[in-house]
Amino acid sequence: MTDNVISGFAIVYNSPTVIAGEWREQLAPGSLTRTLRESPDVVMILNHDVGRVLGRTAAGSLQLRESNAGLYFSLTVDPTTPEGQTALGTVGRQDVRGCSFGFRVRAEEWEDGGDRLPLRTITDLDLFELTLTALPAYPTTTAALRSSNSAAARRRIEAKMRARGIL
Repeated sequence: MTDNVISGFAIVYNSPTVIAGEWREQLAPGSLTRTLRESPDVVMILNHDVGRVLGRTAAGSLQLRESNAGLYFSLTVDPTTPEGQTALGTVGRQDVRGCSFGFRVRAEEWEDGGDRLPLRTITDLDLFELTLTALPAYPTTTAALRSSNSAAARRRIEAKMRARGIL
């Protein structure tokens, strides 16, 4: 049996990805600490579409927790809305199983890539949105429909992350 909660890791630290074929990018541990402390609100949407709101921290429908691995989220979805039905259906089938995020960089470090692309490490950012998406820029992110046994769901998510070498 499942409920209407989607959870996972929206951001995974030290997990480089290639951006626009031009550079590698990763987020440093602690890069979210300030913004999570200071931000009055972060919104969760579908595919970066601000017209498809699923929840927000100010309303209590989105909960965020920074860990050593990255940013864990728990989203209570309203199944009576079209967006909620879409999210529950596509995440439940695992058609959508990743996340992306909208942010503004406040501090970053660059390393010359030598024979590889340069590496940008974001050390501080302003986070304003998370999004469920089928094509995340960071493929190590996760999103899954939580079963009624939330401890079992968390173990499954963490096992998937370990298999990817994240935890």
